[in-house]
Amino acid sequence: MSEQIILASNSPRRRELLTQLGVNYIVRPVDTDETPLEDELPLDYVQRVAAEKSALCASLTEIDLPILAADTAVVLDNHIMGKPENQQHAAQMLSLLSGKTHQVYSALSFRGKQHWQVVNITNVTFRNIKPTEMAAYWQTGEPQDKAGGYAIQGLGSIFIKSINGSFSGVMGLPLFETAELLAKQGIQIIHE
Repeated sequence: MSEQIILASNSPRRRELLTQLGVNYIVRPVDTDETPLEDELPLDYVQRVAAEKSALCASLTEIDLPILAADTAVVLDNHIMGKPENQQHAAQMLSLLSGKTHQVYSALSFRGKQHWQVVNITNVTFRNIKPTEMAAYWQTGEPQDKAGGYAIQGLGSIFIKSINGSFSGVMGLPLFETAELLAKQGIQIIHE
């Protein structure tokens, strides 16, 4: 079967989730500035970055396929937490998240005949995390390139007391919303 869409991401997690849906895709990652604008709200931020990724990918490719781009942000008290710069920064992030509920915003931008955007927001509650656990977790290498300094699909899941929303959204590609956007472009996941 030939490719159905372009995935404007190099995230192994997004590729894994898209493959799970049975969609054939081409990977065309783009590099955009993901620095939040001054006073930018988390919802506006993830939508803007996802849209910039899909627009940049569209401008750089000559392949006539719809483009799917995404952006995910871990948000605590309306503050966007990026990826940790080092072990101390990761420990600071996990300390802030420890014992609290935060949100994970995952925005999708889908450019085909039209441009569609959707955002999934999931509440994630962490148990209290000991400093020794934070240090040991850093040594696994897992949190080093993850928003908020943890991975829900990995060892970081031991810190999660509960989630209310989309597990795949926290991973970076909410599958419910992805399937809906694909259907708008005529790409059916499950054929009746």
